[in-house]
Amino acid sequence: MGGGVVTDTAGFAAAVYHRGVGVVNVPTTLLGMVDAAIGGKTGVNLPEGKNLVGAFWQPWAVVCDTDALATLPERELRSGRGEMAKYHFLTGDDLLALPLAERIAACVRIKAAVVAADEREDPTARAGRATLNYGHTLAHALESAGGYDLRHGEAVAVGLAYAAALARDLGRIGDDRVAYHHRVLADYGLAADLPAAADADALLTIMGRDKKAMGGLTFVLDGPSGVEVVPAVDPAAAAAALDRLSRAAA
Repeated sequence: MGGGVVTDTAGFAAAVYHRGVGVVNVPTTLLGMVDAAIGGKTGVNLPEGKNLVGAFWQPWAVVCDTDALATLPERELRSGRGEMAKYHFLTGDDLLALPLAERIAACVRIKAAVVAADEREDPTARAGRATLNYGHTLAHALESAGGYDLRHGEAVAVGLAYAAALARDLGRIGDDRVAYHHRVLADYGLAADLPAAADADALLTIMGRDKKAMGGLTFVLDGPSGVEVVPAVDPAAAAAALDRLSRAAA
């Protein structure tokens, strides 16, 4: 019972204790309800990066009591909206048009459908479960490098803006699609700026250790066929997009 860190840690403990015991997740944060507590991904962080030790272990049940959200500060709610924005880009659905409880249920349905088709994240599936990591490559690096001073959803919002910029630089999308990303993030009340203290070289190093990395830098990027996994991204292109995001924030 708790937020995403709690359910991730408890799920991992359940996966390895006695080679697996049952677990029921009761997420009490918006981020936990729409993402972290569902899907069976569990894990803990290492100094080298986020969620580098973990297991796939489906909970027996997930119980979301939306009344708990009334107890949360605005920043924690905003963090949850960072994950909601990700689902917006994955589907194009206007989740903000729905009442909150229906919005949460829609996010759960979207994630459940992806997980049902690719439960254990097949590394060869360009449009599989790994697409749920849209915006997360930079997000996880920002969290690790900054000592987790950013909430997860806040970092994801920056990661979504960066992924759009990188996709444009690689010729996958145009300026209008990048502008759309920024409009949606603004509608969700999310900032897209890289933190002023961010070290580009450190972020690139951490992104290279991302758990989905295959043959170099690997990102989930938008494109003509929608969001998909793109391996072996040119480090120079990744660095240039990060530099532009940094200069835009300045």
